[in-house]
Amino acid sequence: MLMMVIVVAVVSGALVAGAAWGLYGKLPKPLEGFLVALAGGALILSVVTELIEPSIETSTLWLSMLMTAVGAAVFTGVDYLIDEKWNSDSGGGLLAAITLDGVPENLALGVALIGAEPMAVAALAGSILLSNLPEAAGGAKEMADNGTSKTKALMMWLAAAALLSAAAVLGNLLLEGASPHLLAGIRCLAAGAVIASLATEVFPQAYKEDSHMAGIATALGFILALVLSEIG
Repeated sequence: MLMMVIVVAVVSGALVAGAAWGLYGKLPKPLEGFLVALAGGALILSVVTELIEPSIETSTLWLSMLMTAVGAAVFTGVDYLIDEKWNSDSGGGLLAAITLDGVPENLALGVALIGAEPMAVAALAGSILLSNLPEAAGGAKEMADNGTSKTKALMMWLAAAALLSAAAVLGNLLLEGASPHLLAGIRCLAAGAVIASLATEVFPQAYKEDSHMAGIATALGFILALVLSEIG
């Protein structure tokens, strides 16, 4: 239980730290892009090794494929609604964008902690942390640039961090002993949402901010996640 609390606190705390960085800190645009690409590279490996492969091993290939596709489709659909139909400056639209891939991702993190040794989830938790920092920084900065007060923006990110923490805790407490097919479905739903977010949000932002080094940063993030996975 203590390890779960520590992991959840660190991962969700990265959202708040990233938001504070985006609202009150200053970093060169190329460095921001480099960090975003680094996080994306880490997530590429973790999505496959920590979410999809375990699902195939404990369930079936077809279920894993289906739920990954569903996760990607859900993210894409809601992302379209946020961009094209809803007021993206409103609290509801922004909160949806922040938590859409985070809720299943943190449910999967809670599931991964069930019966696992502390280092066994190092790659997934580390990659989510690396992703949350620059993602929150960019999102919070964009909110402030669109006229949202810094205090309100920070409060929204605090609320998002609390929601994602709750998702991880619930995933760990309520899904222990659940069907391996259900657990596999949750993992792959998260994987699909993360994959879609990488394609539509993370890598385009990284390339926009740092087009020359984005590829190298992505490779370094992948290598870092590989090292964490081998440690686990």
